[in-house]
Amino acid sequence: MKSKYATSAIGPDVVIPRADEASFESRTYGKVIRRLIPFLMLCYLGAYLDRVNVGFAKLQMLNDLQFSETIYGLGAGVFFLGYFLFEVPSNMILHKVGARNWLARIMLTWAVISAGFAFVSTPTQFYALRFLLGVAEAGFAPGVILYLTYWFPSERRAKALSMFFMAIPLAGIVGGPLSGWIMHAFHGAYELAGWKWLFLIEALPSLVLGITILFYLDNGIKDAKWLTEQEKSLLLRNVEGDNAQKVQHVSIRAFMADRRLWLMAAIYFCVVLGQYGLTFWLPTIIRKSGVADPLWIGVLTAVPYLCAIIALPLIGLSADRRRERRLHLAVPMLVAAVGFATLPMLGSVTAAIVCLCVAAAGIITSSSQFWALPTAVLGGMSAAAGIAAVNCVANLAGFFSPTIVGWLNDLTGKSTAGLIFISATVVLGACLVFLVPARVVNR
Repeated sequence: MKSKYATSAIGPDVVIPRADEASFESRTYGKVIRRLIPFLMLCYLGAYLDRVNVGFAKLQMLNDLQFSETIYGLGAGVFFLGYFLFEVPSNMILHKVGARNWLARIMLTWAVISAGFAFVSTPTQFYALRFLLGVAEAGFAPGVILYLTYWFPSERRAKALSMFFMAIPLAGIVGGPLSGWIMHAFHGAYELAGWKWLFLIEALPSLVLGITILFYLDNGIKDAKWLTEQEKSLLLRNVEGDNAQKVQHVSIRAFMADRRLWLMAAIYFCVVLGQYGLTFWLPTIIRKSGVADPLWIGVLTAVPYLCAIIALPLIGLSADRRRERRLHLAVPMLVAAVGFATLPMLGSVTAAIVCLCVAAAGIITSSSQFWALPTAVLGGMSAAAGIAAVNCVANLAGFFSPTIVGWLNDLTGKSTAGLIFISATVVLGACLVFLVPARVVNR
């Protein structure tokens, strides 16, 4: 007589009741999320803080060094040229040597370079350090995205990515008030300007976290001593089954000829352009709306990011539950475009904050939802190269966004043209999303 409890094999030597398998799987992935995601979020928070704190430093640095908006925009964007050149090689190395040592190397290098901005005095020095910061940081975000594919299959990845990308609004919530406070409280201490203290102090978290990675992070499932053999078997089975359904390019020519890869790069280019249109100019927009004190500018920049941090998990959970990816990316992009487009029409601080909240919630949610597309298609070494290639090409938008917006601001004397340019680009990206076949990504 058969038992009423069916059994299911988790691994070659492990069998558990089928009735308990779903619960066991849910508990296992919960354990992985609790172990990895909060720590990786902290690391990315440090990365994002050191990448965009130049937007706050701008409030004092431009006057002190006599830099124009064009110089600032070009310097902010040069970061992404270094990022572009070294991102794919970085991800390929990570895949070969392991995440722990390589991610630690990335964080420690950029912490030192970020602190070096305190000693900038000329545009050439500013450009050089921004370029080197891009070289140092290249590979971190795509490296973490690749790293998560080692642990989560496609159907569970949107939630994990949404939680990881919550570090972006967290950087705004924590970094805005912190940056404003540092510039307000430390200005003149030991005869150093507030913007110099900003770079020195905000480099410290990345330095500490870079060292911590060496002791905390595991290269993959097999190395995780905090997992039982049953849990390892379950995770490995799911990841290997997921990879078996994905594209594994056999040559560089086949990889480069994949039109889906370039379509995704174009979509993410539009997302990134909007994202950095927000992060590099947010303090300036708030100041132009009527707020002068760096401390209050910092406090107010936290509000849009707070809205984004509420939207991120809700959209990620909805995307996984419905197994629908395209609308969960395109709709937030269109919402962000509305926020950017309406900003020039409003004059009060309150109205500006509302529009910035709409733009931030939409564009930052789009950043996390996008990665459900390429990670649903590519596996193995193709995932390592593909994720980096898409991120690499798209992050050139980080060069064009501040450069073009800075130029438009100097040309017109106001920010209207730059914001309309950002909005139109994001709308274009939302339209491109529907060229991705739903059957490929909705699983």
